[in-house]
Amino acid sequence: ARSRTIGELLAPTSPFDKKCGRENWTVAFAPDGSYFAWSQGHRIVKLVPWSQCLNNFLLHGTKNVANSISTRLPRQNSDGGQKSKPCEHIIDCGDIVWSLAFGSSVPEKQSRCVNIEWHRFKFGQDQLLLATGLNNGRIKIWDVYTGKLLLNLMDHTEVVRDLTFAPDGSLILVSASRDKTLRVWDLKDDGNMMKVLRGHQNWVYGCAFSPDSSILCSVGASKAVFLWDMDKYSMIRKLEGHHNDVVACEFSPDGALLATASYDTRVYVWDPHIGIILMEFGHLFPPPTPIFAGGANDRWVRSVSFSQDGLHIASLADDKMVRFWRIDEEYPVQVAPLNNGLCCTFSTDGSVLAAGQDGSVYFWATPRQVPSLQHLCRMAVRRVMPTSQVKNLPIPSKMVEFLCYQI
Repeated sequence: ARSRTIGELLAPTSPFDKKCGRENWTVAFAPDGSYFAWSQGHRIVKLVPWSQCLNNFLLHGTKNVANSISTRLPRQNSDGGQKSKPCEHIIDCGDIVWSLAFGSSVPEKQSRCVNIEWHRFKFGQDQLLLATGLNNGRIKIWDVYTGKLLLNLMDHTEVVRDLTFAPDGSLILVSASRDKTLRVWDLKDDGNMMKVLRGHQNWVYGCAFSPDSSILCSVGASKAVFLWDMDKYSMIRKLEGHHNDVVACEFSPDGALLATASYDTRVYVWDPHIGIILMEFGHLFPPPTPIFAGGANDRWVRSVSFSQDGLHIASLADDKMVRFWRIDEEYPVQVAPLNNGLCCTFSTDGSVLAAGQDGSVYFWATPRQVPSLQHLCRMAVRRVMPTSQVKNLPIPSKMVEFLCYQI
C-alpha cells in the first residue's frame, strides 16, 4: 500500500541558490508536539508550531512554502497564568547544521554537578530548548519560544553529527561527532561538559537514549553498535551483526527493542539487554552477502525511526523509497516515494512521518492500527523490566517469549 501524503514544507529558493549545501540532515518534533524544526540547508534552521502546520495542510492542500506568514497560536503556560503565543522562527546558526534535538526541563531534576550553587539559567517547566550541532564542531542552544541563543558549546573538534536529550527532563545532552567521541553536557549547569565517551575508532554518526535515560546507544563508521551505561558512563556491550557502517539507531517506546540502520541494506531490531537480533528488515532481495554488503549503494539505509505505538518502524533508503514496517511482519506494510532522502522521524503522537530532502520536508500519514491489549500490556511490563527479569517470571514460556518480542 502507498502512504497518503499529508503535506510538504518547501525551502524558499532564489535564482542563484546553489543546490549543493541544501541538504536537510535533520528533522525533529518537540517532545510535547508543539513545534517542528528542520535544517533548510546551509546555516538556516526553521521552527514552526506543529498544529499550525497541520491546519495549513488541511486548509490549503499539501503544499506549504516554508517562509509563509505565520498565524500565532496560544500555548498553555505551566502555571496556568499568562498564555504566551508560539510563532515561527528562522534561526541562522552561523555554520552548516548537521543535527537538531529538542529538550524540555523537569524542574525537580537537579544538575548532576551538585557543587555548583549559581547558574545563569533557571529552566522552568514550560521551557523548551533546541540544540543545533554544526559543521565547525560547535553546539548552539536556543530558546524555542523566543529564538534567542542561550549557550555556545565548543569542545568538539569536528562535525557534530547527532544530538539527543535524555528523555527524563534532566537536560542532559549527548553529542556524537566525527572527532570519534561522544560528549555529555549538563545544560542545567550552564552547559558544563561532564564526560567524554571514547570507544569508537572512527566517525560517530548517531546516538539515542533509552526511554528511561539509563542507556545510550551510539553508532558510527564501523559495524558495531555501542551501548553505554549513563549512570556510570561506561560501555555495557557492543552489538555485532551488521556488515557495514551503522548510521542510525532508535529505541522502542518501552525500551525493550533497539532498531539500527546500516549501509549493508538492512535494519536490525535487537534486544539491547541481551544483545541478540530479533528481526531483520532487508531493503535488497536477495540480501547481499557480507563480502558485497558495502557495494549495494543504491540501497544504503539512511535513517530509521520507531513509532510511539511500538508496532511500526520507518526506514529511508537510497532506492528513493520510504518504508513502513510492522515489527511482526517481514515485508513493508506501506511505502512512499522520496528522492535524496536523508532523515526521517515520527511525530510525537506517531500519526505522521516527516522526512527531509534538499532543504524541504515531506509528511505522510502513518499506518493506523489499534494496538492489541496484549501488546499494550507487554509495553507496560517492558517499560520497567529488562529481559533478564522477564525471563525469571513464574509464567508460561509462551508468555515469556511474547514479552521478550520473540513471537
